[in-house]
Amino acid sequence: MRSIRRLHAALVALAAGVTLFPAVPALAAPAGPPGLDVSGWQSGDNFWPRVFQQGGRFAYVKATEGLSSRTNPNFARQYNGAYQAGLIRGAYHFAIPSPTSGGARQADFFVDHGGGWSRDGRTLPGAVDLEGYPGRPDQCYGMRGTPMVNWIRDFSNRYQARTGRRPVIYTRTNWWNTCTGRSTAFGSTSPLWLAEFGVRKPSSVPAGWSTYSFWQWSDKQTPFPGDQDVWNGPADRLRVMACGGPC
Repeated sequence: MRSIRRLHAALVALAAGVTLFPAVPALAAPAGPPGLDVSGWQSGDNFWPRVFQQGGRFAYVKATEGLSSRTNPNFARQYNGAYQAGLIRGAYHFAIPSPTSGGARQADFFVDHGGGWSRDGRTLPGAVDLEGYPGRPDQCYGMRGTPMVNWIRDFSNRYQARTGRRPVIYTRTNWWNTCTGRSTAFGSTSPLWLAEFGVRKPSSVPAGWSTYSFWQWSDKQTPFPGDQDVWNGPADRLRVMACGGPC
């Protein structure tokens, strides 16, 4: 999910002659079944068998962005490649909230382009990526507080109507608390996918949640391509999560 921001930062730093990523000690992987998330920046699907062999057990693959022709050109190969290699996989949508591009419309766009769900024990519910957009002055998209909460609710309700599941919500604590006004409306219904890097354990979770289901703990492309994630629980509960209950 950080690929767009990494590219933007790299281009700015390159132009300024700045060393972008100084060497820092690597953090140890957190406990729990490891996974990854990828977007169109990771081409092909030939890395999936290696990911599984190295212990990867789940993956989220970017399917769509906003409400436009912004679809991941590698989605089908990545999504199917993860499944064929033995991983539990799901799709995610990079949200661009807007009064003219409502949550329900973006949920439809997501489901229509790969973001569905099936109760096969190998498919995670779709995730909605809620964060600021690189280079945008207002990281809340001009919808701070109630308008943002309503947008997310519309997305969630439509996704549930289309698939039977509530979407996973990917976000950062600061973004959520700032842009939703510390809304607690989703913590009891939507699993949390928390983004926080460079720490040995999360410092906090957004308002409404007591813990996270997934944690995106590193944006370094090692040991897996893409960003590094972990499931907060034993492996058998990950399959229950995929099934939406006992399989």
